[in-house]
Amino acid sequence: MTILEKQKKVIEDFEYFDSWEEKYEHIIHLGKKLKAMPEDKKIEKNLIKGCQSRVWIDAYYRDHKIFFEADSDGILPRGVVSLLIEIFSGHTPEEILSSDFDFIQEIGLKEFLSPSRVNGLIAMTKQIKFYALAYRLKS
Repeated sequence: MTILEKQKKVIEDFEYFDSWEEKYEHIIHLGKKLKAMPEDKKIEKNLIKGCQSRVWIDAYYRDHKIFFEADSDGILPRGVVSLLIEIFSGHTPEEILSSDFDFIQEIGLKEFLSPSRVNGLIAMTKQIKFYALAYRLKS
């Protein structure tokens, strides 16, 4: 499945919910499904700066694709980062760099989050793009 197809699926999933309470519960559910990041990866270099909660994102490169691992000590950020890595993990650096994050606006996530959480979300998306750029330059 392409990144765009995954984003469209997320948009469709969020259209199913009538209220932000339901969307909030869905995001929390996504976070609960996220595989815990190993403790030895929860280090300063993987910590996302600008997040209200502590959020870690790490990546590795295999078979010309980037795979992300993430975690958070906050239930909502854990769900948000889970959503992001579900969409972008398993794709080439070029695919990630040529994609956008417009789906975030389409599902209304920015309006739902507090300004400090929006800053954290922006920091997460920048980190994903940074990993893609770094791996593209490496290969």
